[in-house]
Amino acid sequence: MRFSVRIQTAAVLAVALIAAVGCDSSNGKTTSASANKAPDKVGYVTGFGTFGRESYAWVADKKGYFKDANIQVTINAGAAGDANTTMLEAGKVQFAIVDFATLLQQVGTGKHTDIVAVEAIQQRTVSSVITLQNKGITSPKDLAGKKIGVAPGSVLQAMFPGYAQLAGFDSKSVTWVNGTPQQLPALLAGGQVDALLQYLVGAPAIEAASKQKSVVLPYSDFLSDPYGSVLITTTKLLKDNPDLVKRFEGALAKGLTYAVNNPDEAGDILHAAVPAQDAKTASAELALMKPYVLGTDNGAPVGSFDQARVARAIASLQSLNLFPPGLTPEKVIDFDLAPKA
Repeated sequence: MRFSVRIQTAAVLAVALIAAVGCDSSNGKTTSASANKAPDKVGYVTGFGTFGRESYAWVADKKGYFKDANIQVTINAGAAGDANTTMLEAGKVQFAIVDFATLLQQVGTGKHTDIVAVEAIQQRTVSSVITLQNKGITSPKDLAGKKIGVAPGSVLQAMFPGYAQLAGFDSKSVTWVNGTPQQLPALLAGGQVDALLQYLVGAPAIEAASKQKSVVLPYSDFLSDPYGSVLITTTKLLKDNPDLVKRFEGALAKGLTYAVNNPDEAGDILHAAVPAQDAKTASAELALMKPYVLGTDNGAPVGSFDQARVARAIASLQSLNLFPPGLTPEKVIDFDLAPKA
């Protein structure tokens, strides 16, 4: 009996010791007390709309990754241009998705200076030219002399001369036809244009609209250094609450990884949250996106940045006059917080 009492006493002491350690926040780790705090409420804005390529945010919410990080998130549909960054800087949201080249342009021109990226959604740019098989365009050189649809002010158009030069044709031979992102697929299907500047993950939606197979010409075949979409926040939030930024970045990365590895389930999750979005189309977009999220040559973790690559990307895009000289990687990426390549 004495032996049994000693075991029980030791067990009680061990539990008490563990509880005491859990309540000690001096080591900087998450404690049981902090886990019981009310969740941080944040706003998030997608890169553009509620398409399948954006579904990882809903996946992170549905699978409980944000809840596990003690975060309650409101997901908003994003728009092109400065809309997302403007919402972020106005305090309407705390996190946003923008194109990497757009981020460089905004910071490099001094238009937006208090924003910083903390996660790379795609390890390579997903900018591309999309056409249909009946257009007879099978290589970049076939684009010479063609009509190409584009959204006004698109960063894809700003990057096009560099893509064309490396691909071996004259970008000035192209005729541009402006249209909203919603109008562009109809312009292509109706024959008003020969091709579109679009993110390559938009191919399934274009095929659905045109009832034809698409041909995708990725920018990344020639522009290998720029990243795709990136997660940004304000420098103020990063300074005031780096723990929140780290928790959100980690939860979103989990959602991104799960979504591209389970595209059918992710499509269903998006459709349940946004019924207007077709689950099969969303799944097809994620399947196209997967190698751009996971397909790194050096096995770098999801969301990571390579500082040398960022420097090369800045140099290549600056040479296209997207922004003046002087931009450095540290001005656009927080390498201390972002996953490292």
